[in-house]
Amino acid sequence: MYEYIFFDLDGTLTDSKEGVLACIRYAIASLNAPVPEDPDLLKFIGPPLQESFMEYCGFDRETALTALRRFQERYVSAELFNNRPAPGIAEMLARLKARGRTLALASSKAESQCVSICDHFGFTPHLAAIAGSGAQGDWSKADVLREAMARLCLKDPSRGLMVGDRKYDVAGARACGMDCVGVEFFGYAPPGELEEAGAVAVVQTTAELEKYILSH
Repeated sequence: MYEYIFFDLDGTLTDSKEGVLACIRYAIASLNAPVPEDPDLLKFIGPPLQESFMEYCGFDRETALTALRRFQERYVSAELFNNRPAPGIAEMLARLKARGRTLALASSKAESQCVSICDHFGFTPHLAAIAGSGAQGDWSKADVLREAMARLCLKDPSRGLMVGDRKYDVAGARACGMDCVGVEFFGYAPPGELEEAGAVAVVQTTAELEKYILSH
């Protein structure tokens, strides 16, 4: 039985696409760089943003850090709650907690932002830990997941399950010795990405996710 459930945030608990993309456009344009089209901008959602700025914009590390800072300034001031929770997700968290599962957040988003969003949407009472990336924003999903495990004093990763929407969640979980269920609530991942990455299951709704967790 999976006793500890670790959730990603963007694309899993919430759909933050509009606010995130607006701030990515702002950060890139502020550096006088060409802004990719929206289908390409979706690639930025999932991995640490600093890495995405380097990979998809060709920025060096220093420029990518500047872009990240400008993204964060705009996001916190204007777009943090331009966001919507997955249908029924808060209620599902409450039921899982009532059934004895220990729940936590493990997100590459800045931890202060994770805390604010979880408070705003009512997730916090159900979460035993909220772990996000540090100020530099360069933690991998494995780094964040290990931090969340440490806060819960979980030493056996086989007792845990990661829930995420991109291949980075699957890879991070596998690096920690943990299974990952992929969710396609909002369609951030290209078709087949989660299966190819090695997700133990891929679900379309919160009801399917809850059923999988409680049956394993």
